[in-house]
Amino acid sequence: MQQLDYDNIFDVVADNPAEAADLQFRTDLMLTLRKLLVERNWRQAEIAETLGVSQPRVSELMRGKIDLFSADKLIGLLARLDVRLRPSVDASGRVICEVVQAA
Repeated sequence: MQQLDYDNIFDVVADNPAEAADLQFRTDLMLTLRKLLVERNWRQAEIAETLGVSQPRVSELMRGKIDLFSADKLIGLLARLDVRLRPSVDASGRVICEVVQAA
């Protein structure tokens, strides 16, 4: 039996590498957002008010409904929590992304 090896689980379900990268990026954003919200121990109604979305939308977010959220939307939700992404290129030419939370 042949074993398949993937660096990214989304390579299995995506039609191309760009789609797989988008799925991975949105997943990373969603998991980060969810972790921040869980750590704050907020009820869904509090989350909805803070993020400016409906409670059903919060439920979709917390259940990981990745297909319902664009990267832009997730970045915007993080911004409502004063979290910013700062991509840059380091001295060796590698792309890095710093995550900054306002004090």
